[in-house]
Amino acid sequence: MNIHKLLAVLGWLALTALAMPPVLAGDGHDHGEAPVAAGGPALPRFTAESELFELVGVVNGKQITLYLDRFADGSPVKDAKLELELGGVKVPVELHAEGEFEATLAQELKPGVVAVAATVMAGDETDLLAGELDLHEEAATSETPVHGWQEYATWLATGLAGLALLILMARRLRASRESRIGGAA
Repeated sequence: MNIHKLLAVLGWLALTALAMPPVLAGDGHDHGEAPVAAGGPALPRFTAESELFELVGVVNGKQITLYLDRFADGSPVKDAKLELELGGVKVPVELHAEGEFEATLAQELKPGVVAVAATVMAGDETDLLAGELDLHEEAATSETPVHGWQEYATWLATGLAGLALLILMARRLRASRESRIGGAA
Protein backbone atom coordinates (compact mmCIF):
# COMPACT_ATOMS: atom_id res chain seq x y z
CA MET A 1 0.00 0.00 0.00
CA ASN A 2 1.53 3.31 -0.97
CA ILE A 3 1.62 6.34 1.26
CA HIS A 4 -1.20 8.13 -0.58
CA LYS A 5 -3.68 5.31 -0.07
CA LEU A 6 -2.65 5.07 3.58
CA LEU A 7 -3.16 8.82 4.04
CA ALA A 8 -6.52 8.61 2.29
CA VAL A 9 -7.69 5.79 4.59
CA LEU A 10 -6.39 7.56 7.71
CA GLY A 11 -8.00 10.82 6.55
CA TRP A 12 -11.32 9.08 5.97
CA LEU A 13 -11.18 7.49 9.45
CA ALA A 14 -10.30 10.84 11.04
CA LEU A 15 -13.12 12.57 9.17
CA THR A 16 -15.58 9.90 10.26
CA ALA A 17 -14.45 10.17 13.89
CA LEU A 18 -14.65 13.97 13.82
CA ALA A 19 -18.09 13.95 12.18
CA MET A 20 -19.62 12.01 15.09
CA PRO A 21 -21.19 14.34 17.64
CA PRO A 22 -19.94 14.05 21.20
CA VAL A 23 -22.30 12.20 23.50
CA LEU A 24 -23.08 14.36 26.49
CA ALA A 25 -25.92 13.96 28.96
CA GLY A 26 -28.06 17.04 29.35
CA ASP A 27 -29.85 18.24 32.46
CA GLY A 28 -32.06 15.50 33.87
CA HIS A 29 -30.42 12.79 31.75
CA ASP A 30 -27.47 11.90 33.94
CA HIS A 31 -29.06 8.69 35.33
CA GLY A 32 -28.40 9.73 38.90
CA GLU A 33 -30.13 8.37 41.95
CA ALA A 34 -33.73 9.10 40.98
CA PRO A 35 -35.43 6.61 38.66
CA VAL A 36 -36.96 8.01 35.50
CA ALA A 37 -40.65 7.43 34.89
CA ALA A 38 -41.20 5.70 31.59
CA GLY A 39 -44.73 6.78 30.72
CA GLY A 40 -44.81 10.45 31.67
CA PRO A 41 -45.84 11.87 35.01
CA ALA A 42 -47.41 9.51 37.54
CA LEU A 43 -51.02 9.99 38.52
CA PRO A 44 -51.58 11.67 41.91
CA ARG A 45 -52.05 9.21 44.75
CA PHE A 46 -52.55 9.11 48.47
CA THR A 47 -52.13 6.57 51.24
CA ALA A 48 -53.90 6.18 54.56
CA GLU A 49 -53.04 3.44 57.01
CA SER A 50 -53.72 2.13 60.48
CA GLU A 51 -52.68 -0.93 62.47
CA LEU A 52 -55.28 -3.00 60.58
CA PHE A 53 -55.67 -1.59 57.08
CA GLU A 54 -53.85 0.27 54.33
CA LEU A 55 -55.68 2.30 51.68
CA VAL A 56 -54.10 3.59 48.48
CA GLY A 57 -56.02 5.94 46.20
CA VAL A 58 -55.07 6.84 42.62
CA VAL A 59 -56.69 9.97 41.18
CA ASN A 60 -57.26 10.19 37.43
CA GLY A 61 -59.31 13.31 36.75
CA LYS A 62 -62.73 12.70 38.32
CA GLN A 63 -62.09 8.98 38.77
CA ILE A 64 -60.49 7.57 41.95
CA THR A 65 -59.41 3.94 42.20
CA LEU A 66 -58.99 2.72 45.78
CA TYR A 67 -57.03 -0.34 46.91
CA LEU A 68 -57.73 -1.64 50.43
CA ASP A 69 -55.29 -4.18 51.93
CA ARG A 70 -54.54 -5.65 55.32
CA PHE A 71 -51.61 -3.80 56.83
CA ALA A 72 -49.98 -6.94 58.24
CA ASP A 73 -49.67 -8.99 55.03
CA GLY A 74 -50.85 -6.79 52.14
CA SER A 75 -53.72 -9.12 51.22
CA PRO A 76 -56.94 -7.55 49.87
CA VAL A 77 -59.66 -7.02 52.46
CA LYS A 78 -62.62 -9.32 51.76
CA ASP A 79 -66.23 -8.22 52.19
CA ALA A 80 -65.28 -4.68 53.17
CA LYS A 81 -67.38 -1.55 53.03
CA LEU A 82 -65.66 1.77 52.53
CA GLU A 83 -66.77 5.36 53.14
CA LEU A 84 -64.57 8.14 51.76
CA GLU A 85 -64.31 11.87 52.48
CA LEU A 86 -62.09 14.24 50.50
CA GLY A 87 -61.71 17.71 51.98
CA GLY A 88 -64.75 17.12 54.21
CA VAL A 89 -66.99 16.11 51.28
CA LYS A 90 -68.40 12.57 51.21
CA VAL A 91 -67.69 10.72 47.98
CA PRO A 92 -69.80 7.69 46.99
CA VAL A 93 -67.69 4.52 46.69
CA GLU A 94 -68.53 1.33 44.79
CA LEU A 95 -66.98 -2.09 45.23
CA HIS A 96 -65.21 -3.03 42.00
CA ALA A 97 -63.37 -6.21 43.00
CA GLU A 98 -62.05 -7.81 46.16
CA GLY A 99 -60.11 -5.02 47.93
CA GLU A 100 -60.65 -2.63 45.01
CA PHE A 101 -63.12 0.25 44.97
CA GLU A 102 -63.97 3.08 42.59
CA ALA A 103 -65.29 6.55 43.25
CA THR A 104 -66.38 9.30 40.90
CA LEU A 105 -66.02 12.94 41.91
CA ALA A 106 -68.56 15.59 40.97
CA GLN A 107 -65.68 17.78 39.75
CA GLU A 108 -61.91 17.47 39.47
CA LEU A 109 -59.91 18.36 42.56
CA LYS A 110 -58.13 21.70 42.62
CA PRO A 111 -54.36 21.89 43.24
CA GLY A 112 -53.36 21.94 46.89
CA VAL A 113 -53.45 19.64 49.90
CA VAL A 114 -56.73 17.74 50.38
CA ALA A 115 -57.54 15.91 53.63
CA VAL A 116 -58.54 12.27 53.12
CA ALA A 117 -60.61 10.29 55.63
CA ALA A 118 -61.87 6.75 55.08
CA THR A 119 -63.97 4.53 57.29
CA VAL A 120 -63.41 0.81 56.75
CA MET A 121 -65.90 -1.81 57.93
CA ALA A 122 -64.87 -5.46 57.43
CA GLY A 123 -66.76 -8.03 59.44
CA ASP A 124 -66.42 -7.06 63.11
CA GLU A 125 -63.46 -4.73 62.39
CA THR A 126 -64.03 -1.01 61.93
CA ASP A 127 -61.26 1.54 61.50
CA LEU A 128 -60.80 5.18 60.55
CA LEU A 129 -57.93 5.94 58.15
CA ALA A 130 -56.59 9.44 57.58
CA GLY A 131 -54.16 10.86 55.06
CA GLU A 132 -53.50 13.73 52.66
CA LEU A 133 -53.58 14.13 48.91
CA ASP A 134 -51.09 16.71 47.64
CA LEU A 135 -52.05 17.88 44.14
CA HIS A 136 -49.72 20.08 42.11
CA GLU A 137 -50.38 21.92 38.88
CA GLU A 138 -48.73 20.21 35.95
CA ALA A 139 -45.59 22.01 34.92
CA ALA A 140 -45.37 22.92 31.26
CA THR A 141 -42.79 20.70 29.61
CA SER A 142 -40.93 21.61 26.49
CA GLU A 143 -40.68 18.90 23.86
CA THR A 144 -37.91 20.68 21.96
CA PRO A 145 -34.42 20.19 23.35
CA VAL A 146 -32.40 23.23 24.33
CA HIS A 147 -28.95 23.45 22.76
CA GLY A 148 -26.18 25.43 24.43
CA TRP A 149 -23.49 27.42 22.69
CA GLN A 150 -20.93 24.71 23.57
CA GLU A 151 -22.80 22.22 21.42
CA TYR A 152 -22.89 24.59 18.45
CA ALA A 153 -19.20 25.41 18.92
CA THR A 154 -18.36 21.68 18.92
CA TRP A 155 -20.29 21.13 15.70
CA LEU A 156 -18.61 24.15 14.06
CA ALA A 157 -15.12 23.03 15.11
CA THR A 158 -15.81 19.49 13.87
CA GLY A 159 -17.05 20.76 10.52
CA LEU A 160 -14.07 23.09 10.06
CA ALA A 161 -11.59 20.33 10.98
CA GLY A 162 -13.26 17.96 8.51
CA LEU A 163 -13.17 20.62 5.77
CA ALA A 164 -9.49 21.35 6.43
CA LEU A 165 -8.71 17.64 6.29
CA LEU A 166 -10.52 17.29 2.95
CA ILE A 167 -8.64 20.27 1.48
CA LEU A 168 -5.32 18.84 2.68
CA MET A 169 -6.12 15.43 1.17
CA ALA A 170 -7.17 17.02 -2.14
CA ARG A 171 -3.91 19.04 -2.35
CA ARG A 172 -1.78 15.98 -1.61
CA LEU A 173 -3.66 13.93 -4.19
CA ARG A 174 -3.24 16.67 -6.82
CA ALA A 175 0.47 17.02 -5.99
CA SER A 176 1.02 13.27 -6.31
CA ARG A 177 -0.78 13.18 -9.68
CA GLU A 178 1.25 16.11 -10.98
CA SER A 179 4.51 14.45 -9.91
CA ARG A 180 3.54 11.22 -11.70
CA ILE A 181 2.48 13.04 -14.87
CA GLY A 182 5.50 15.33 -14.78
CA GLY A 183 7.93 12.44 -14.21
CA ALA A 184 6.51 10.36 -17.12
CA ALA A 185 6.80 13.11 -19.72
